[in-house]
Formats: sequence, C-alpha cells, structure tokens
Amino acid sequence: MPEPIAVVGAALLDDLSRPRLLLGARRTEPSHLAGGWELPGGKVDPGETELEALHRELREELGVDLVVGEEVTGPLPDGRWVLSERYAIRVWTAQVSGVEPRALEDHDELRWLGREDLGEVPWLPADLPIVEAVGRLLTP
Repeated sequence: MPEPIAVVGAALLDDLSRPRLLLGARRTEPSHLAGGWELPGGKVDPGETELEALHRELREELGVDLVVGEEVTGPLPDGRWVLSERYAIRVWTAQVSGVEPRALEDHDELRWLGREDLGEVPWLPADLPIVEAVGRLLTP
C-alpha cells in the first residue's frame, strides 16, 4: 500500500494557554466535501516541511499568521490521523497572530465554537475524531 499523501491542519484556538473556542471552516470545494466543516489546512508541497506547509496554507486560506502550539497526536504510529485511503493529516493547536481569520480560499464561512457548540455544525467525518480530541482541551 502506498504512503498516504501528507496533509497538515490547524486546530485554531482563541488562546493556547486557556482555550475556550475552536475555529471551524465550511468547505466550498471539491463538490463532494462542499458544505462540510473542517479544520483548515492542506497538502504539503514537495520540498516543504510540514510546519512550513501549515503556515502557508493558513495564510492562503484564512489570511493569518500563526503561533503554533502542541501537536494533536493521532492514532497512526507516526501520530497522524487518517483522512482517507490516500491522505493522512498531522494537526497542531495554533493561535492566530494579528488579524482575524477570513474565509479567502476553499471556505465560505468560519465559526468560533465552544466545547458545547462543537456539535452544531456538520463536521466532515474524517475531521470528527480530531475535533473530539481538541474539544477535550477546551475549557467550558
């Protein structure tokens, strides 16, 4: 079986030290994912480190710079999470540095969600276990 394509994502929190809110982003494409909510991020380009990709993707998608926190370790032996047969994602907590995030690319709506609000949006199935893990980090 081929090595999964590397993807990175950010669990954007309102505060890394005392997080209360997680940012969800509603996808616009591809069509089979449109309308589903996810953690922002994307594929790692050739010659790019995972953290370089994370910073680039969040600048492109949301127009923000990040302060990166801890990795949200997934169940795969290398700490990644399964997105599909072809993709696996590594996720870090992060906080926005500077401007408020804006839906610039691949998303049409952003929403800050508290622990009690996480079930209010239809998360993409692959993101749901990650969101549940991050939800445990949020203070009520």
